[in-house]
Amino acid sequence: MARARTNYLQRAHLASDNMCTGFLISVLGLVGIKPFYFLSVEHQKLQGRYGKEKGTHIGEILGIISGWGFFTSWIGIWISPQPGFTIPVFQDFLIMIPVINFTIPLFNLAASLLLILPGSWLAINGVKETTLKVAETHRPKTVVTTGVYSIVRHPQYLGGLLAHLGISILLSAFYSLLLTPMIIALVYLISRKEEKEILREFGKEYEDYRDKVPMLIPKLKS
Repeated sequence: MARARTNYLQRAHLASDNMCTGFLISVLGLVGIKPFYFLSVEHQKLQGRYGKEKGTHIGEILGIISGWGFFTSWIGIWISPQPGFTIPVFQDFLIMIPVINFTIPLFNLAASLLLILPGSWLAINGVKETTLKVAETHRPKTVVTTGVYSIVRHPQYLGGLLAHLGISILLSAFYSLLLTPMIIALVYLISRKEEKEILREFGKEYEDYRDKVPMLIPKLKS
C-alpha cells in the first residue's frame, strides 16, 4: 500500500516541463478540426457548389475525417502525460493496476464511474438511434425524437462531456480537467452549427422538436 501511494503521489506531482508535446498537439487538433466539422454539415451549400451526388460525397468524407479527428484529439487530451491532481477524500484507499503500474484512488474511481457510465449510455444509445453512418457523416435522414433524443437534442455530445469529466478524474489529468470550459464551448458551437443546418433541411419539423427538447441539459421532471 505504501509503495502504491508513493507511485500515485509521484505521478500527481509531475513537473510541467515533463508534459508531453502530445497534449498540445491534441489541443490544437481539437480546435483546428472545427472548420472542417462545420463545413461537413453544410449539406445544401456543398450540393449547390459541387452538385447533389458529389457534394453529398464530399460532405460525408469531411464528416468522417472531422468526426474521427475530433474524437482522436479528445482522447489524446485525456491520455497525454500531464500534471496530476489529488482529491483530499479517502486518499489512503488506492487501487493499483500492476500490468501498467498505474494507481487509482478509490474515490476517483467511484466518482469517475458516476460520470462515465451515464455518459457512455447516452453516447451509445445516441448512435443506435441514428445509426453509425449518420454519427460519422453528420447527415441525418430524419428528425429522430425517440429514446435518448427525447431527453436532449445532442445525447452523444452530452455523453462525451460526462465522459470527459469522468476520465479526467479517473486519470487525475489536471490539464484535461482545466480544459473542460473550452471543450464545453466547442461542443456548444458545434451543436449550434449542426442545428442551423438541420433547421434548413427539415424546417418546422425540427423547429417543433427543438422547442420541446433541450439542447444539452436535461429538464428536471416533476
